Amino acid sequence: MAISHATDATFDSMIGSGITLVDFWASWCGPCRMFGPIFESVSDQTSDATFVKFEIDEANRRTPAKYGIRSIPAILAFKDGELIEARTGLMDEETLMAWIQELKG
Repeated sequence: MAISHATDATFDSMIGSGITLVDFWASWCGPCRMFGPIFESVSDQTSDATFVKFEIDEANRRTPAKYGIRSIPAILAFKDGELIEARTGLMDEETLMAWIQELKG
């Protein structure tokens, strides 16, 4: 499944339906750049969840502040627009896949 890219203006409309995982990241963050291909690979293997990337930058500060993002990468899981769980730090593919299965269960 393709990864969508959100901004402050589009964020709420992108998390409104089903299970959505959002990767908060920045281009200057080494662990974020390492996690990007893992997030993309898992999105290609998972058809029943939505994957969104949100780059924290000068133009997009409202959403990270709303969710208390203080460390990146931060992966937030939403179900029908409601935050259900958040994790920070680099995850491997197996850990991310297992987490998604937990969220669906």
